[in-house]
Amino acid sequence: MVFALKRILGSIFYFSVFVTCFSCSKVRNAQRAGAAGVIIADNMCLCSDSDCVSANAGKELTCQTAEPIMADDGSGADISVPSFLMFKSDADLVKAELLANHMVQIEMQWALPRPDDRVEYDLWSVPSDVMSREFLKSFKPYAVALGEHAYFTPNQYIYDGIRSHCQGSDGMNMCFNLCTNNGRYCATDPDNDLDKGISGADVVKESLRRICIWKHYGESDGIGREWWDYVAEFQHRCDSPDYFMHDDCIKDVYKHSKVDGAVIDRCMRDSGGLETDATNSFLELALGSQTQRGVVVLPTAFVNNVALRGALSPSAVFGAICSGFLDGTEPQICQQCQKCGNQDECIKTSHCSGAASSDSVSKHTFVFSLFMITAAFSLAAFYHWKKTREDMRDQVRGILAEYMPLEDQGDGEMTQGSPMDFARQGGSAGLIS
Repeated sequence: MVFALKRILGSIFYFSVFVTCFSCSKVRNAQRAGAAGVIIADNMCLCSDSDCVSANAGKELTCQTAEPIMADDGSGADISVPSFLMFKSDADLVKAELLANHMVQIEMQWALPRPDDRVEYDLWSVPSDVMSREFLKSFKPYAVALGEHAYFTPNQYIYDGIRSHCQGSDGMNMCFNLCTNNGRYCATDPDNDLDKGISGADVVKESLRRICIWKHYGESDGIGREWWDYVAEFQHRCDSPDYFMHDDCIKDVYKHSKVDGAVIDRCMRDSGGLETDATNSFLELALGSQTQRGVVVLPTAFVNNVALRGALSPSAVFGAICSGFLDGTEPQICQQCQKCGNQDECIKTSHCSGAASSDSVSKHTFVFSLFMITAAFSLAAFYHWKKTREDMRDQVRGILAEYMPLEDQGDGEMTQGSPMDFARQGGSAGLIS
């Protein structure tokens, strides 16, 4: 879609400059003012953009090493208009045209890289994250239906305790029960109570457990049926302060998800464990990956290395995955279910109920609807014709009844007969005999 871009508040688009205000606040304010979309212009150059830096030399603006990330800060549930962030070098060109009172058109387009016939997607979350629970509980049928056409990688977000100064100069843990390995790997306290409930160290331990389960039950095929089952069973049985780290509860989850607990426990120990002041190979990989990805918001899903913004739902992620295939290589499940009105049922049965989709109807439904409409109009027309005919007869009889026909008595004298008798004859006799 192509929209006109104007600089004034309340126009089709609101052109804003990125300063200290959160992007959610900017977009919300523009939406309330009547904007149908928002373009936010960065006011600082990227340090890697030498042309931009040189063009702005001498101004009181320092460069930035990375572009700011526009993401929901947790308050954007009421925002429904699209928004984009422009590099300063691009935004300056647009602003120059606007200042010259020239009309500017900008095309807003959402696109994913489509390199081949297999889509890679991954999720960043933590075991205590509330926002990703429904997705983790519901997405397994989608992952299984996509099969070998898509490769999934779950990632656990870990805080670097060294960079957060949770490990003192003497190697001691300065963040108490928020960290493991003497302050090396940390997580926030889910219930904000350091004295009871689930601790940050408990979250780190569960994160390592899920990493090991994926290594043994999902990394080879990119589907990980047992991993999905474990997460769903854990949410059902152990996702509470009393059972989060209860050994018997974890064993029960292993049993119901068909995961070999002994193999997973050995994996957690062999990777470096969580007790001593030593590095854990899997957690170190997690720290490196999240830095490389630039993950700052949880949960975050990536499809073909592109971050998805907005609500994390099975239908949204499935739609993004289906949009990431090279033209002509989309799997059958995408063709059948991507636009289906009842997507969950379609995924489970590989068939859209009634072949209906969100923007089309089946041939059977169309023919039946057309027949019912035609029948309804035919009945209405017949009723109208019949009623009109009866009304016309009544009117004719009423008119004829107003006349007094004369009858011949045989002596040449015309006598007056009953008008109703004449009407009942249907007008077969003349008014004058």
